[in-house]
Amino acid sequence: MFTYIIGLLGLLLLIVPNPLTEYFLSQKERDKYLSPRPQLNESLLAIDAPNATLPDCPADAYGVRILRREPLVVYLEGFLSEEERRHLLEISEPLFEPSTITHDASSTHRDTTVRDSSVALLPRTDTVRCIEARSLAFQGWRRDVWIERLRTQRYVEGGYYRHHLDWSGNVGGWGRVSSFMAWVDASEDLEGGGTEFPLLEAWEGGRWCDLLECGHQKQQQQREIESGGDDGKDKEEQEEEEQEEEEQEEEEQEEEEEEQGRGVTFRAIPGNAVYWENFAADGRGYEETWHAGLPVKKGVKVGLNIWSFGRI
Repeated sequence: MFTYIIGLLGLLLLIVPNPLTEYFLSQKERDKYLSPRPQLNESLLAIDAPNATLPDCPADAYGVRILRREPLVVYLEGFLSEEERRHLLEISEPLFEPSTITHDASSTHRDTTVRDSSVALLPRTDTVRCIEARSLAFQGWRRDVWIERLRTQRYVEGGYYRHHLDWSGNVGGWGRVSSFMAWVDASEDLEGGGTEFPLLEAWEGGRWCDLLECGHQKQQQQREIESGGDDGKDKEEQEEEEQEEEEQEEEEQEEEEEEQGRGVTFRAIPGNAVYWENFAADGRGYEETWHAGLPVKKGVKVGLNIWSFGRI
């Protein structure tokens, strides 16, 4: 009986992928139990030829701030240099065309009730390839993961993209594993156009207000400016004002706690980017990555989509 149990356990180790299998088997042997690579449309992936010469890319110089760990959401300051942004705008301009939406692999059409912008599929210049390489390096050069061809998105006044997910599902262990949203340009008169994640609860107080939209804190600052000093006020007036300030602080604290449950909206800051992962380790897609490009009320913004496709 004991011999039978040992034999059964050995069979399970070979058949069922699990941590013990990964420990005892070599990478080559583990690959036998992974789902096969699907047929890929390589024209939409940033894949270099085997004999391609890699460009001489500048050293990375961006800052990293972790917004949330589950799902992983990371803010990258200075991800695109000023020179790179100029180049992206230059090569995008003649290529912009009306954006479309895709419900499945074979149905692509324009629908301005969902998405109203212009998109450009970028040629793989040396600058673009350096951005691709930077994006792969940030993810640790993951095995069986490729960068999709980069696309810029231009939103003019009234432009927007309704709430959506970048991932459409886990198909046999493969899918769009991660996303970068980088900001290439924003006109000085830009109003609106933030990137909203209504299901993310990730910030506390004003620590992120240099990067996120924090409307209630701006109102508080404005009230402080308008309140002025206490010169010429008697004791009773000062006590009344102190009482009002305490009540106001309590209300603002309640607003802040409520705000933390409303998600986050990233401001369009040229050169910066936000990165997030679309799938958990168990293959489940993160619903928290549901996001939107909010309507541009005034001005123009240009973003850069960097998507990664591969094994989940």
